[in-house]
Amino acid sequence: MPPVPQPVPRFFADASLEGLPYGRWAQQLRDHFVKACEPHLSEAGGPPGEITWFPERGWGMHTYVPATAPAEVGEGKPAAEYFGYVSFERRDAGAPANITGKADFTDIVADDNPDWQIDLNEEVIARWRGEADRAGDVTLVWGTPMIRGSIAATAELGGEVADQTPVTDERFTLIALDAVKGFYDEMFLEVKLWGKKGVELAAESLYDEPE
Repeated sequence: MPPVPQPVPRFFADASLEGLPYGRWAQQLRDHFVKACEPHLSEAGGPPGEITWFPERGWGMHTYVPATAPAEVGEGKPAAEYFGYVSFERRDAGAPANITGKADFTDIVADDNPDWQIDLNEEVIARWRGEADRAGDVTLVWGTPMIRGSIAATAELGGEVADQTPVTDERFTLIALDAVKGFYDEMFLEVKLWGKKGVELAAESLYDEPE
């Protein structure tokens, strides 16, 4: 086969090795996530409530467990939501090492946007560099379908699938390149939901492409 016109890495993330966190492991992850939320308590309006964990994904010797949690705001205050992840190194033997959390918050929530088809969060976790000035953002994406019947999610870049995953308990996690520059056209990530028999149910870009 001849060389491809846009040689960017695809399907480079590790698959999930374990199910959703529970028990003592979930509590350990919660402690790190809550600590990461602490700098935002006053702006968000309160501490994080019940945490929703998303399927883990791995890249670059690190495993990422994304999360969301509603901020426990006072009565009459606008709703807010924390989002972020806990990452760690999974070694061949022994307990996970170098556990760290990262969190931010938003006041744009799904409950106030009934027209949403996907509730998405994303975080750049690294930088990819190709030949010459070609580069892109290694991006962790996690979300919840807001429509029924979703069984799989994909991340598309430049019209090609860059990552895919089953939808588990109405949750999914992807890792793929976004905002790739240095080719004839810039490429931006698009997330799609799929139903049975390969029916496309919804599609959403992480942000609008510039004109």
